[in-house]
Amino acid sequence: MSLLAPLRELNHTQRHTVLASFLGWTLDAFDYFLLTFVIVGVAKEFGVDNKAVTYGLFLTLAARPIGALLFGRLADRFGRRPILMLDIILFSVFELATAFSPSLTVLLVLRFLFGVAMGGEWGIGASLAMESIPAKSRGLISGLLQSGYPCGFFLAALANWLLVDHIGWRGLFIVGAVPALLVLYIRRSVPESPVWEKGKATRQKQTLRESMRGHWKLGIYLMLLMAAFNMFSHGSQDMYHTFEEVNLHLDTSSGTAFMLVALLNLGALVGGLFFGVLSERIGRRKAMIIAALLAIPVIPLWAYGGSLLLLGLGAFLIQVMVQGAWGVVPTHLNELSPGPMRATLPGFAYQMGNLLAAGTATAQTWIAEWHGHDFAFAMSLWIGVVAMILALLVWLGPEARGLDFEKEPT
Repeated sequence: MSLLAPLRELNHTQRHTVLASFLGWTLDAFDYFLLTFVIVGVAKEFGVDNKAVTYGLFLTLAARPIGALLFGRLADRFGRRPILMLDIILFSVFELATAFSPSLTVLLVLRFLFGVAMGGEWGIGASLAMESIPAKSRGLISGLLQSGYPCGFFLAALANWLLVDHIGWRGLFIVGAVPALLVLYIRRSVPESPVWEKGKATRQKQTLRESMRGHWKLGIYLMLLMAAFNMFSHGSQDMYHTFEEVNLHLDTSSGTAFMLVALLNLGALVGGLFFGVLSERIGRRKAMIIAALLAIPVIPLWAYGGSLLLLGLGAFLIQVMVQGAWGVVPTHLNELSPGPMRATLPGFAYQMGNLLAAGTATAQTWIAEWHGHDFAFAMSLWIGVVAMILALLVWLGPEARGLDFEKEPT
């Protein structure tokens, strides 16, 4: 019960803010992952190979840093709340438009535009939540917010499993427009960040260069840190379906394969909450380092478990560690970022790190082919090496746990 104690201490308005930020990231991830489940169907309809459709995923990832910078700067200048609503409307509209794509070219353009909007949501939602809650609640809320990503992944898998045979891939993208309704909830129940309100007069006058003065080295460090984080998470997730099919010889549309993915996401939820709360007690860096290093002894169970029971346990535990480290990220980045850049820098660093890590799946595929198409070996080697690099980068970096946003210079 003590794990959720910080959540019970939030007042009614703060809970609405946290819920809106969590749902924003969950539904954003839901919309992104829908395409990953319908690549074959889209390719067949447009008469192209699967690889041509995967460019839609690359374009979305490539566009996310643009959105993080654009919408982050708007949020730092005009407020978190209105720009978050604008951002959610836009990515929902682009998701809906994807359902009516007359050609692959149009679909790819729309996925790029969707990526721009998707890139803005994480940074704005995290800053709005972190600036609206007590400092002692940030660890738990950080883990909760980051858990929105695996929740979105799970919802996309569930929607595909239950609906795609009835409504087709175009119907799934129509369902993906539902997040637009979240704007009504935000407009009615979520106020502006009190920290932004306090400093808006100063922030509205600052240029990007003025806001980042003295913080450029921090910005570069955060991008490298987030590249390692994204290599860690994508390295444990992106090729898992292929691992199931090639090495475990499972039908990826079967209930068994779905159950393993469900265990992955359940582990992510547990890990994000647990290590987020732990970071309030032992510090952000220590919690992230412990989670990253504990992933290493779990690797044999995750990749080489001799039965479905052991593989399921490994899938659960690896994500407890991977997403446990990730669960500290929203509060860690917000506490390190200067106030005038809090909606911009965390999101931009996150999305640039994502872009730098975009070759993870390709690299793992190359390693697997070099080692006799053994994806278990490729994923194990990748996670082991990246876990150590990530722990080192976290150890070398700064920490600002418990920073009082209300009293910091504006």
